[in-house]
This record gives sequence, structure tokens and C-alpha cells, in this order.
Amino acid sequence: MVQVSNLALTYQSAEGEIEAIRDLSFSVREGEFVSVIGPSGCGKSTLLSMIAGLLPPTAGEIRFAGNGSIGYMLQKDSLFPWRTIRRNLLLGAEIRGENGREAAQYADTLLQTYGLWEFRDRFPGQLSGGMRQRAALIRTLVTRPQLLLLDEAFSALDYQTRLAVADDIYAIIRREGKTAIMVTHDIAEAVSLSDRVIVLTRRPAVVKSVYDITFAAGRGSPLQCREEPEFRGYFNQIWRDIDVHL
Repeated sequence: MVQVSNLALTYQSAEGEIEAIRDLSFSVREGEFVSVIGPSGCGKSTLLSMIAGLLPPTAGEIRFAGNGSIGYMLQKDSLFPWRTIRRNLLLGAEIRGENGREAAQYADTLLQTYGLWEFRDRFPGQLSGGMRQRAALIRTLVTRPQLLLLDEAFSALDYQTRLAVADDIYAIIRREGKTAIMVTHDIAEAVSLSDRVIVLTRRPAVVKSVYDITFAAGRGSPLQCREEPEFRGYFNQIWRDIDVHL
């Protein structure tokens, strides 16, 4: 689905030239959920911006299979407070000039499937943080992207809500058969949600290690995965890989 090859980014700052990413390569298979984790400031969100086409790399290339359509889910839900939930969901289709009736029908199907139908005419301020994040994901899905990018998508939530919403969002992504790349600083979150975890070094970022996350009992929900005996082993290995003191 995605092939990142020899990616590099250098930019100018007040302190001079900064090499953020150096010769970074990895691939993501169709239907895979991959997390990217690394030390704070190593360029994880910058990487997502390059994959999304928002920031041109200094060198290297990113290739996509299919039409390369991308949905981007940010830390905050970014729902417009003056639009109802249903009208928020249709925003992307409106901006892209897509068929309004078809988008509305798909949005209604997603609202019904994922438990927000009765809240369709409410405003974002009337919903809980978890429900708003669910609405934000559905808004992204309405445009039918092949690839989902999640940038610290649960970090704005309190811990208990974060666990429940991560479980919820994971189930939706799996059910819809989407390919996903998630950036997170939370090792437990990465292990519990992902098929693979890519660990980056401190800046300039390169791939330090890659973990295929498997459980002998099979993959259940993210909450269930946290209870599996292999979970702690993955957590400790990734913790040691991250240069937390640098």
C-alpha cells in the first residue's frame, strides 16, 4: 500500500540547518495497522506530513498503490462547533465537490453502524470527548480513503477514555478494512493496536528497529492485547530501543 524509500528532510531554523530525517525506508502492506514511535522531537509527525503530501521531502520518495487517497486524523477532533455532527461528517465531501447524496447516504450508514445516529443533529459541544473522536474518524471515512494517518489521535483524552476510544476506533478501522499508520509516544498504545511497530532513533531519525506484534492466543481487542503475556515483553524491548534520556 505504501512504500517509503530513502526519505530525508532538512530544514532551516533560527539555529541553522536542521537534519530532521535521514535515509528512512519502510513499507506498509494493505490492511495493516502500523505504529511509528520514537523519542520526543524525532520527526514522527513530520513523517506523517510528508506521507500526506503536506510537506515535500528533501530527498527520497513515497509511493502508493491504488489511488493514494489519504484520510488524516489529528490529535483534536477539530469538529466545527456551529455544525451538527451529520453536517460535520459531510464537510470533507463538500470540500472535495463529491456527490452530496452519495456521501450523505454513506455518512448515515456509518452513523447507524457506529452508534452515533441518535446524535446526528447534536452539536459537538453536546457530545463526550470519546464520541467526538468517533465522529472525527467517521468524517474521515466518509471520503473513502485507502490510507488512514493518525497523529496522536487519542492524546487529548483522559486515560480511561483514551483506552475505551482506542478500542472503539481500532474496531472501526478493522471493520472497514483500512490501512493505517499511527504516530504515538505511548508504547502500550502502539503494541496493543498494531500489527507492526516501527521505532525511530532520535533526530536525525532513521529506523532503529521493527517489531512484528503477534500473540499466541491471537489478536483480540487492544484492551485484550494488554492482558496477553507477550505484551510486557514487547513493551520492554521497545522501551529499551527508545533513547528516552537523549
